[in-house]
Amino acid sequence: MSIAATLNDARERDAADPLRAFRARFALPRDERGAEVVYLSGHSLGLAPLAARELLSQELDEWSRLAVQGHEHGRRPWVPYHENLTAGLAALTGSRPGEVIAMNSLTVNLHLMLASFYRPAGRRTKILIETGAFSSDRHAVSSQIAWHGLDPATHLIELAPQAGEDLVTEGAIEASIAKHGDEIALVLWPGVQFRTGQAFDLARIARAAHAAGCVMGFDLAHSIGNTPLALHDSGADFAVWCSYKYLNGGPGAIGGCFIPERHAESQSRTQHSGGVPGARLAGWWGHELQTRFLMEPQFRAATGASAWQISNPPILSATPLIASLEIFMDAGMTRLRAKSVALTDFMDTLVRRLEPQVHILTPAASAARGCQLSIRIAGGARRGRAVFDALLERGVVCDWRTPDIIRAAPVPLYNRFEDVAQFGQTLGAILGRSA
Repeated sequence: MSIAATLNDARERDAADPLRAFRARFALPRDERGAEVVYLSGHSLGLAPLAARELLSQELDEWSRLAVQGHEHGRRPWVPYHENLTAGLAALTGSRPGEVIAMNSLTVNLHLMLASFYRPAGRRTKILIETGAFSSDRHAVSSQIAWHGLDPATHLIELAPQAGEDLVTEGAIEASIAKHGDEIALVLWPGVQFRTGQAFDLARIARAAHAAGCVMGFDLAHSIGNTPLALHDSGADFAVWCSYKYLNGGPGAIGGCFIPERHAESQSRTQHSGGVPGARLAGWWGHELQTRFLMEPQFRAATGASAWQISNPPILSATPLIASLEIFMDAGMTRLRAKSVALTDFMDTLVRRLEPQVHILTPAASAARGCQLSIRIAGGARRGRAVFDALLERGVVCDWRTPDIIRAAPVPLYNRFEDVAQFGQTLGAILGRSA
């Protein structure tokens, strides 16, 4: 297909796209000349919802107008502020409202979950993660292992792809759990692997972990707002995520946690549960609201996931997420996923025309990936980096992951088929090929 035909095809798809109007609800980055760039880095930082500015201004006005009384008398009172996020997060994670909580950041939440659910005892002392896990996850689990007086070198199991492969299959995960099951206390796995873009069957992995007697936790940083989730039915013991990628919550946005009802309800509300998995590290904001401000020494936990809160929510960090979740609710995850598949399939088709100059690490099957392609350029890391830099110079914003991967994410809320066509054509021009 010629360049003109590809571009015409993309514009026809955009004209027929039922979600095309949502692009106008985001601030679109521009170059120094004021022209819109092709932004394909929503897996790193999502775009700003235009409504976020107004909502932030409202909170600043409330602070100026009410000061401390804003905690109870603002238009969105600050004491229960996290409740503004509950319905949207429950919908996107396939959870019940009492099972999700917006709080802290991803790694802080991961530490809190590991404090509750990683309880090494007897032979069962190890944690299983993927080789090449996101650095914050690896740092967190290694330090938790060391915190318990154990050596990460011998108590951290890292599962790598088979030699010559880019991906770890669910079958390989099941085999590793079966092999080491009586030694594994906890499995921590991503919903979508950040480097490759591979999406996993969470329920299948959770079944394997539980069959071996292991606790199952998920990092959903690259999943939430990207792929459909059904955490309540998945069997997960906990999950954590950040909100600055696909959720468009802004840099350093408030993160979130999922704790299923079965764990929240199993804990005593008035005392700690010792070595029982799920026992909480307590903080003031996890205390039940009715008696929280009596300042009594006895901790009385709030119901559900709210009991895991430590501190009051950062209002100015949480506010942009309110704006973004409203957009998600208007668009609907079913429609977003359908467009995501179409966009990523279109990108996959264009990039594969450039083989063997490129190699796509991401699975070819739509069901096994989110809205991301991870691309390795033939000729080594130095050439790959040069291609990435050339894309940026031509107004195409992707993401570089050491040592040699270009990640491009066509996000259905604000990316168009025309963006994908321009990416393919620009990459082809840099490589001296026609996409």
